Amino acid sequence: MMFGLMPLIKMIVLITNAIAILSEDRFLARIGWAAQSEPSFGGGMDVSIKARIINLISATRLLTRIPLIAINTVIILYELILG
Repeated sequence: MMFGLMPLIKMIVLITNAIAILSEDRFLARIGWAAQSEPSFGGGMDVSIKARIINLISATRLLTRIPLIAINTVIILYELILG
């Protein structure tokens, strides 16, 4: 069976790793995707898709750094033991 649960989990972890290591100063600010300094509560209906993606990237970077260390360690050990 070529497609299983573990390749899907690895893909999700790799994408989350890629989002977590994006540098806001070096990369995101250059393309105009830096987080806004004014936080808005609720946001309303006029929030653009770009603003929502920027907020998603910021939240992912903030909330997943520590858990990603543990998840990456478990995946590395799994690959070393079970190949």
